[in-house]
Amino acid sequence: MSRTSGRASMSSVPSLAAVADPAPRYVDGAAMDYFVIEMVNTLRASSVVATARAKKVEQDMVEAGLMPPPAPVPPALKKDKVRDSVGSNASRSSLSKDGQEGEEEELRSRLEAIGMHVGANMAERLCHDRGLFTDTLDAIKFICKDLWNVCWEKQVDNLRTNHRGVYVLQDNQFKPLTRVSGWEGRAESLRKSKIYVAMPAGIIRGALARLGFQAVVVPEVTNVPQCTFQVKLPKGT
Repeated sequence: MSRTSGRASMSSVPSLAAVADPAPRYVDGAAMDYFVIEMVNTLRASSVVATARAKKVEQDMVEAGLMPPPAPVPPALKKDKVRDSVGSNASRSSLSKDGQEGEEEELRSRLEAIGMHVGANMAERLCHDRGLFTDTLDAIKFICKDLWNVCWEKQVDNLRTNHRGVYVLQDNQFKPLTRVSGWEGRAESLRKSKIYVAMPAGIIRGALARLGFQAVVVPEVTNVPQCTFQVKLPKGT
């Protein structure tokens, strides 16, 4: 190997500092919004398939005698189901609504789990040159400023606490909700918003878990695109 080619190969090897702290790669903010929309649709379809697969496995086990069959439907419910009246229609709509709520709850759980993974990695990335957070208020301020700015390009608009482990984070223009709308008006928009705040709630919870704080994060949407997150930390943390 010539001296010139040896120098060229040495120059192509990245330095240790560049490997340890690589330059950030930026993505268009609109692309992230579209990705979240497609992710929600994909997970919704995946949840339907997973539920159907679980029901089929349960039915196969019942037919094979490995588990008892499900309890029979009471005669009163059968009669209401057959009868074509206002009451029976309300009953059917109630049952279908309960089924839809169950599917959406499973979807929210999967989105929150993905958010926890993302939030933990984001917190680790942002805190690699910081010391440990010993005060819960400092950790919450980190969420409100640093994490919020990286994830949603702004800081929290309002932070409240009762000084007993409960913090309320309010964002008046929460970015994941700015594109949410519904054909049926405000009620449908609020229903959709509950799905799109599941992943952000998971991000907050995952980031706090990586910082050493096990929290319960409850999102609440009453007026799109405003959103509040109630963060409950165990006493003594």
